[in-house]
Amino acid sequence: MNENRKIRVLISKPGLDGHERGAMVVAYGLRDEGFEVIYTGLRQTPEQIVNAAIQEDVDVLGLSILSGAHLGLTRKVIDGLGAQQADDILVLLGGIIPEEDIPALKEMGVDEIFTAGTPIKDISDFIRSHLPRSPEQEPVIEKP
Repeated sequence: MNENRKIRVLISKPGLDGHERGAMVVAYGLRDEGFEVIYTGLRQTPEQIVNAAIQEDVDVLGLSILSGAHLGLTRKVIDGLGAQQADDILVLLGGIIPEEDIPALKEMGVDEIFTAGTPIKDISDFIRSHLPRSPEQEPVIEKP
């Protein structure tokens, strides 16, 4: 990741879920935190989401799912990223996610899950602390 380039985040709503208020709040909040945010809109297929993530060269993919179809939709997106050798993209999931599904989601490759009401600062802090750093971004420690 280029130190001078803003972190690029794609926020997407997979499936037939038509509730986008939370996704919009996260998109605007991350923009206000200094990220470059792309929002794909409602009713995206997993294939459309994967293609958008690759075409936009994003660092982070945020999926917002309230429909209850989070396991199947997330699996398809993660499999699609892997098939395109884009599994270095940080994958975040938000929405109404039952506690008992969190281990399965993390096992399939979701980096973090943010349920309803999570402060934007928590999301932005997670992103900044979990993106791979390039050698030129490593802090220089001068020896006396």
